[in-house]
Amino acid sequence: MTLRLDIALLRNFVAIAEAAALSRAADQVGRTQAALSQQIKKLEEAIGQPLMNRTGRGIALTVHGERLLAHAHKILRAHDEAVAELSGTSLSGRIRFGCPDDYARIFLPELLETFARQHPQVFIEVVCASTPRLVEQLKEQSLDIAVVSLPDSPERDLFLRCEPFVWVAAKGSEAYRRDPLQLALSDPDALDHLAATASLEKAGRRYRIAYASGSVAGLTAVVRSGQAITVMTLTGVPPDLQVLPPSSGLPMLPSVGISVQTARKHPSRLLHLFEAHVRTVLPTL
Repeated sequence: MTLRLDIALLRNFVAIAEAAALSRAADQVGRTQAALSQQIKKLEEAIGQPLMNRTGRGIALTVHGERLLAHAHKILRAHDEAVAELSGTSLSGRIRFGCPDDYARIFLPELLETFARQHPQVFIEVVCASTPRLVEQLKEQSLDIAVVSLPDSPERDLFLRCEPFVWVAAKGSEAYRRDPLQLALSDPDALDHLAATASLEKAGRRYRIAYASGSVAGLTAVVRSGQAITVMTLTGVPPDLQVLPPSSGLPMLPSVGISVQTARKHPSRLLHLFEAHVRTVLPTL
C-alpha cells in the first residue's frame, strides 16, 4: 500500500506540534480539539507509528513525530510556494520591519517563517530597537512597519496582546536588597525605564541607574552579573533569569500593550498582507 500524506493533516499536525497543546492549536486553526485529535489519529494510522504523547504540560512529539515535523515543514513550504506561484498570488519585494529587542527572540522566528512559506520571494529586513527609536524610524519612513509597546489603557481591546512588566534578576542574586537599588534599564523614554522609576519613586524606594542602554544584550549581561536588576515584559524574560516575586518587596509594575504600526496611511498590497499576518499570528505566540 502506498503511503500518502494529506496536506490538511500535515498542516494541522504542524500547528499542534508548534503550539505544544491541542487547545492552542484548535484556536489557531479554527477547529475543535476533538477534530484535531481525530486527524492526528488518522495520520498515525496512515504512517503506522505514534506521533505524539499527551503530558501534564501539553503535547510532546515522539521520535517519529520529530522526523515527520521536519519533513512536514519542507512539504508545506513547497506546496504553498507552488500554489502561490500558479495562482498568481506570489509576491516579491522588500519590507523594512521593526521589532523591540525584548520581543525578537519570542516573536520573530514564527512571524518570519510563516510569512516566508506563502511569499518566499519577499525579503524582510529586520531592525531591532526600543519602541521610541522604532517610532522615530516609522515617522522618518526608514521603516515600513513595526511592532511597538504602548502604555496600558482602557482601550486595551485594541492591543494585539497585553504583557505585564516584571522585575528580573539573576538566579540566586540578592541585588534586589541593595540600597540604593541598582537598575539596568533601556532608554530613558522607553516604557520599562519609565515604569521602573515611577513605581520606585511612588514607593519611596531609593535607586540608582547602574546601566542605561537600548541594547537588551547589554542589559541582560549586567543583570546576569548580579550587579543590578531590570524590568522586562514577562514574555521577554530569558530562561536563565528569574522573575522576582512580590515577596521581594519591590513595587507592583503596570502592564504594556503590544500593537503594530505602519509608516504610511495607504500601504502597498505587500505591506497590507504582512500587517494582516502580524495581527493574526502575534496574538497566538
